[in-house]
Amino acid sequence: MPVPLLLIFLVVPVTIELTLMAADYGLFATPRLRHTAYQYGAFWAGLLDNWRPNYAAQPWLMFFTYSFLHAGFLHIAGNMTSLVYLMQLNARNLRGWPFFLLYLISALGGALGFALLGTAFNPMVGASGALFGLTGAWRYQDWIAEPDPNRRARIILRDCFLLALLNLFMWVLEDGALAWESHLGGFVAGVATMAVMNRFRNRKRSVQ
Repeated sequence: MPVPLLLIFLVVPVTIELTLMAADYGLFATPRLRHTAYQYGAFWAGLLDNWRPNYAAQPWLMFFTYSFLHAGFLHIAGNMTSLVYLMQLNARNLRGWPFFLLYLISALGGALGFALLGTAFNPMVGASGALFGLTGAWRYQDWIAEPDPNRRARIILRDCFLLALLNLFMWVLEDGALAWESHLGGFVAGVATMAVMNRFRNRKRSVQ
């Protein structure tokens, strides 16, 4: 995987979270730094209603900036470990700009899912929407590789069931503080984006 992508999607979130953790413990800046970061970078559904933004572009930029913020060590560690793993799973089919676009579109899909399906006005942070998009792209590759339509349908149903079960487990583990709407939105966006990319790639090959 190209180094710039690792710097953007891995090093930047880790650096931000380490800085916020240092501030939480009084080692850097002020303990209110995390609160300020969330105020300016988290996804706030209320900003799509009648809340006043902190800056003019916030209602638009928050669809992406939320994915670079996290809620503590376990959150960032789990997400970044998953990111490295999913990067490897997608490396055969996605490199460079296609991966970059997939990640951003998945993050956007995660935010849209949270905005459309969520009911809480609490801030939403984390890269999990984008990660579920990468998962969707990976699973889509396996789906289309199966020539038997009936078996393909069973694989799709199995994957959806396992993802729902995973989200239920995480929801219970986190006492309901889980943005499953973002996971669903990211997954759908990842599958759709991968389908479009594959169609474009196949059309390009047929022209050549």
